[in-house]
Amino acid sequence: MSLELYKEVLRMVLPDALLDYFDLVDVQFRAIPANERLGLESGEVIFYLDELDDFRCKEEGHTYRPNGFYEASRVKDFPLRDKRVTLIIRRRRWVDEQTGKSVGNKYSITTEGTRHTLEFAAFLKETFGYVPDRGLFT
Repeated sequence: MSLELYKEVLRMVLPDALLDYFDLVDVQFRAIPANERLGLESGEVIFYLDELDDFRCKEEGHTYRPNGFYEASRVKDFPLRDKRVTLIIRRRRWVDEQTGKSVGNKYSITTEGTRHTLEFAAFLKETFGYVPDRGLFT
């Protein structure tokens, strides 16, 4: 199977346009002990994503240098089969050499006030009338 085919499958699984800005760097599978299960889930798939090295919010006349990553964010997404899905997302950080401030790109990945992807939160709200923090799907 070609790398392009894998990328196309990932684009169907992960939130819209995420792979335009982030690289998938690891995938881990974790079994969920029976006493921690809230429903039918048997495990968790954890996708690790790092932002591409492309700062797009530059101010004219300013120079920037890479400065590692911000603390990773954990985001919940649609389950796959009987597995919870968690995205661990690391955004890059740059230093504006004129001001000394840390800067980074901004993304709309989660619904405000939640740790759910936009699409997953919309599904939960449509289904339950609200976005639950913990339950069968989260």
